[in-house]
Amino acid sequence: MARANDWAGKVMALINGGNPSAAIAQIKVAPTVKDLKALQTIMTLSKMTGKYRQVDAAITDNLALLSAPRLHRSP
Repeated sequence: MARANDWAGKVMALINGGNPSAAIAQIKVAPTVKDLKALQTIMTLSKMTGKYRQVDAAITDNLALLSAPRLHRSP
């Protein structure tokens, strides 16, 4: 049985450690929409949503990018 990926927890550790630029870099290469939504939920529950506006914007932007249907498929 595979272990659950704790990507959102690791990104929150970067944010709590005071390194939002590294967190934004990780958000840009997020594995799935589910992981981004989990990070967004953790940010909301820990009341960090308004503290780092760049992180909030990166989450919102990348959720939109990953949720959008693909325009083409590679051959």
